[in-house]
Amino acid sequence: FKYEHYNLLYGFYENLLTDKQREYFMNYYFYDLSLSEIAKHLNISRSAVFDAIEKIHKLLDEYEEKLMLFEKYQRREDIYTSLENINNDNVTKLVKYLRDID
Repeated sequence: FKYEHYNLLYGFYENLLTDKQREYFMNYYFYDLSLSEIAKHLNISRSAVFDAIEKIHKLLDEYEEKLMLFEKYQRREDIYTSLENINNDNVTKLVKYLRDID
């Protein structure tokens, strides 16, 4: 859950993170590097990497708590899915249009 949760939040809030924070996040989550591997690559301690990842988690959670972009996105997706089940061509076209906007 934690892995998926932060990957989803990152998609919404990555531009609010610093370049360095994005680098830590991408190395850890996207490239699946261990804390030790990241530390070696960046020439810092493993605990510094751990602290940075934890700080990023906290920031992403705070952004979501305040801005709720992911929660709103999920609500819209639920509405779209409900509308698609109506089986009306016009409604289906409208849902596709709205999803394309998102």
